[in-house]
Amino acid sequence: MKEELLDVLDENGIKTGQILPRKEVHKCGLWHRIIVVAIVNDKNEILIQQRSHNKDKNPDMWDISVTGHLSAGQDSLTAATREISEEVSVSLGYTVEVRDFRFMFSYRKEEKVSDEHYDRQFYDFFILRQYGLSAENIKFQDSEVQAIKFVSVNELNEMREKGLLVNRDECYDELCAYLFRI
Repeated sequence: MKEELLDVLDENGIKTGQILPRKEVHKCGLWHRIIVVAIVNDKNEILIQQRSHNKDKNPDMWDISVTGHLSAGQDSLTAATREISEEVSVSLGYTVEVRDFRFMFSYRKEEKVSDEHYDRQFYDFFILRQYGLSAENIKFQDSEVQAIKFVSVNELNEMREKGLLVNRDECYDELCAYLFRI
């Protein structure tokens, strides 16, 4: 499988013109962009996924609905649509349209994962409301995800307190505030 190429960004999130393989971007600690999508059903439940035990970062942990890198040349909405189709698909002819996403905010974060993996990432956070969606009609990519479920805001916060979720506090805080506003 060919390694994904990423646009390298400067410290302000502007593309530098440099395009490198994902592994090299992480090894060198170069800035790049990630999308984070919270899928919310008509019961205001959030779809969460349990990351595969084969993942380099946060294996076996529960995470927000969909996350992923922007491939070189992609914008955030295109990447979000691609990641949903790669990681989570729904039977019965379900499709996701770019217009369905609600952009919430962007933030940046740095984290040393290991001596060979340093994250310097800009995150674009979106909420995708999908009505009539249940875990039973969702199929997921086994290489990325080992389980999925919908949780209430209270259950999400309990999982956060117990350290069962990947640390995306900025997104969880905004998601909870959004769900309480509507």
